[in-house]
Amino acid sequence: MLEGSARHYLMCRPTYFTVSYEINPWMDRSRPVDTALAVSQWERLRDTYLELGHTVETIEPEPGLPDMVYAANGATVVDGLVYSALFRHAERAAEGPAYLKWFADHGYVTHQADHVNEGEGDLLVAGDVVLAGTGFRTERTAHTEASTLWGREVVSLELVDPRFYHLDTALVVLRGNDGRTFLPDAATGIGVDVAYYPPAFSPESREVLAERFPDAHLAHEEDAVVLGLNAVSDGVHVVMNPRATHLADALSERGYAPVGVDTSELLLGGGGAKCCTLEIRGTTSRQAVA
Repeated sequence: MLEGSARHYLMCRPTYFTVSYEINPWMDRSRPVDTALAVSQWERLRDTYLELGHTVETIEPEPGLPDMVYAANGATVVDGLVYSALFRHAERAAEGPAYLKWFADHGYVTHQADHVNEGEGDLLVAGDVVLAGTGFRTERTAHTEASTLWGREVVSLELVDPRFYHLDTALVVLRGNDGRTFLPDAATGIGVDVAYYPPAFSPESREVLAERFPDAHLAHEEDAVVLGLNAVSDGVHVVMNPRATHLADALSERGYAPVGVDTSELLLGGGGAKCCTLEIRGTTSRQAVA
């Protein structure tokens, strides 16, 4: 059996969620948004994490920032070092400082980014390296900045399909995403494990992924286009869109336990479970001293 681990997440209630602008192909201002349903689905997602034994903290939503619910974009935290988001679009610019302030107020060591990046949307921990998306939102120069900050290898991956504008919409790290010193599972020998949708990446990036993860699960288009890969894994449980049925079956065959949580209303803004979930890896400076 694979072994999971308790995780520490930051989330933001979608109190002000709506689609008032269009900055990705999923967003359509002409479609009505049921904010109450979005809140209900978000609460179910949060409660699922709590039931699985994880810690969930929340940041207060701010009026005028409807996409603040997509907490994963707000920062990236590795070894307790917080790399701030610097958003490409003006509509989301104020989210970066809001999230950075939350971390500073809670005692974390923070780093203000000099280069455009959209947090864990494009920066995914995979064992000892960080997989980094580029092509639509995050600049390649941010990959270098993040590598210097964390002292880790950062592997650049180019996205080419605008539907998959962030890396976490096209790839999920199933094992090895917690930022700790990573060893293969003692019982199964399984190391870092990922699933991804190849057509979302440039030919060169597909070659990189195939070389680094030869045993990865290659997702079906039907699963990718419902953002089934925008999932959250603790090494055993994979919280994901229940409509991604092929992916769920494949994960079960690999020893994981898929947990379906409907986030269909939040998908109207272009995000699923992972977009709503920022993983906090490492301790605050205060905890380290204590």
